[in-house]
Amino acid sequence: MGSCFVQYIDGAPVKLKAPFDLDFVHRYGVVFKVFDGQDSGNLCFGVKAADGKRYFVKFAGAPTEPYKGVPKDAVARLKAAVPVYQDLAHPTLIRFVKAEETGGGFAVVFDWVDGVCAQSMYPEDYRRFARLPLEVKERVFGDIMAFHAHAAGRGYVAIDFYDGSVMWDVENKRAVICDIDFYQKSPYVGSMGLWGSTRFISPEERTDGAVIDEVTNVYTMGATAFCLFANSDRTLEKWPLGEKLYNVVSRAVSCERSGRQQSIRQLIAQWDAAKP
Repeated sequence: MGSCFVQYIDGAPVKLKAPFDLDFVHRYGVVFKVFDGQDSGNLCFGVKAADGKRYFVKFAGAPTEPYKGVPKDAVARLKAAVPVYQDLAHPTLIRFVKAEETGGGFAVVFDWVDGVCAQSMYPEDYRRFARLPLEVKERVFGDIMAFHAHAAGRGYVAIDFYDGSVMWDVENKRAVICDIDFYQKSPYVGSMGLWGSTRFISPEERTDGAVIDEVTNVYTMGATAFCLFANSDRTLEKWPLGEKLYNVVSRAVSCERSGRQQSIRQLIAQWDAAKP
């Protein structure tokens, strides 16, 4: 177990492996929220600027506590993610503002979203998300599929998409995808040890040298449906939306690629057709 050092910025605690100068964050505003539990090597902040606008700042370069790698690799990955956010701009994607070298590392700034996260890492948010009405969760799933159809159309494949990437923007009644750092141009040749939650990873993502492509992401979307509607239980008994929609998403998570829908747009069409 590594050591953990706690320091503070604007009264908020930050867990790190060692002290790190965070004063650079104040160029963006006053910190009101810290996210220091990511294993990607990124340290994230919610900040409020002098004009009242709020931003989400993602920074690589600090010795974050859960990260097992070296900061320079986290910096390289975050820099590589910038053109992905620019290429995939979409109403469902968190809005990119700017990126720059600062504070001995690299920062990417996005608009802040007041949302509840779908992932159990944030227990209060998770409970609120779990209580959302089914029709809201259907809207969330539709928004997620629409974004990934857009990404496929732009030639990208989702890597490391999971429920922690999803928020529900309560005020604006929309889903927001907040993390696409690892998305790659398709087709992408994968290797075992890819980033991602095991609940969302397809069989080919567990195989060295396998091609990761849109058919892989059909599996990801099916796994997302089971996560949103049935807490990742894939039995019909736990599925709340009827057998026709169950059959659609069960096909999406087929172990055999040929058994799945062959594009996300085909999955969307079958989902829409199976609705009551």
